[in-house]
Amino acid sequence: MAKAEQSQERARPRGAEHFFESIIFASRWLMAPVYLGLIVALAVLIVTFFRELYLQVPNVLIMDETDIILLVLTLIDLSLAGNLVLIILFSGYENFVSKIDAAHADKDRPEWMGTLDFSGLKIKLIASIVAISGIHLLKIFMNIEKYSMQDLTWYTLIHLTFVISGVAFAAMDWIEAKAHAVK
Repeated sequence: MAKAEQSQERARPRGAEHFFESIIFASRWLMAPVYLGLIVALAVLIVTFFRELYLQVPNVLIMDETDIILLVLTLIDLSLAGNLVLIILFSGYENFVSKIDAAHADKDRPEWMGTLDFSGLKIKLIASIVAISGIHLLKIFMNIEKYSMQDLTWYTLIHLTFVISGVAFAAMDWIEAKAHAVK
């Protein structure tokens, strides 16, 4: 009898443990609405992209070179932001919620999809932020007369902070990879 009671006691915590682990594992689906929200954010970027084209293209023949370059930089900036949203959308969903089965059979599936882990996502994210920040800083420098020296200093420091953060993230990943290689 004592053995039967002991095995029942062991089974109960395992049942409770399994129940709680099932709830924790299923909680990943709470992130699904966040990814749907990112799809809406991507749509907003697309609308903004085409709004810029609609408002600026009719004036292209009277724009000076600086204004045309600023328009192109704005469109590139929006494109990079859209790419960033897609990277986070695909990688985040696949890493934290579920595999995207519809993409696995598609011939146009991006090569990095399904192979980008959290570390790679972090590096792509910071690289995109640095690129977007760099383009924004370039746009500011093209209109330098509109900004005070204090504003220029702050914009430059913020950009440098992103650059240094990117280098620090890359260094941490490199150190981590070296530490795992030694084991």
